[in-house]
Amino acid sequence: MLTLNDIARFLDQFFAVHRFGDDQGGIYHHSTRPIHRFGLAVEPWDGLAEWAKSRQIDALFLHRPWKLEPGLAPDMGVVAYHLAFDERLTLGFNNRLADVLEMSALEVLGEKEGRPIGMVGEIPTQSMVSYCSGLNEIFGGRDKVLAGVSGEVKRVAVVGAMTDALVREAALRKVDLYITGQLRQPAEAAVKETGISVVAVGHRRCEEWGLRALSGVLRDRYSKLQVVLPP
Repeated sequence: MLTLNDIARFLDQFFAVHRFGDDQGGIYHHSTRPIHRFGLAVEPWDGLAEWAKSRQIDALFLHRPWKLEPGLAPDMGVVAYHLAFDERLTLGFNNRLADVLEMSALEVLGEKEGRPIGMVGEIPTQSMVSYCSGLNEIFGGRDKVLAGVSGEVKRVAVVGAMTDALVREAALRKVDLYITGQLRQPAEAAVKETGISVVAVGHRRCEEWGLRALSGVLRDRYSKLQVVLPP
């Protein structure tokens, strides 16, 4: 019988929560209910209770649980991981995403409290247009593209932040394309001066990709667990 404690123990190890101080995550609402169907969502929404009931969800993962209404389901357990989910399964040093983006020879770009917040890697050389088309397929769209001086992409940076210093470091390390969640005004001068290309995927799209990745992780670990993504 799979329990909420079992899943939380596995996710604590997968996310290496010991590295995150006060933002470790874990069990948000306790339950002893056996888990056969496990729902994943970025955050609560108005139809969450109805969706959970209709899909017979036994327990729930939330990335941002703070607006969860009390009494959603008294016996339904909830686990929540915020910063650890962002750094492990969205834009950062993310091996699963690196495989999808065809990145190899990974290097760390940027650190926060001793943890890597980005990665640089080689990709098979292709046009900027072709690679951006692939990003659209992976993330389901994008917010913004800033075309740089090169029409080709050979080295890519994927970073969960965008600062002047990070953009300049990426350019010094011969990065052609900087992929991030949102464009940040303090980095605009560095982008113009270095001629680096930038794609802002969108914060929500990164989280939704992370949820899909997490569904694969859980299915790999628990052969009989049915993982349910929201509509």
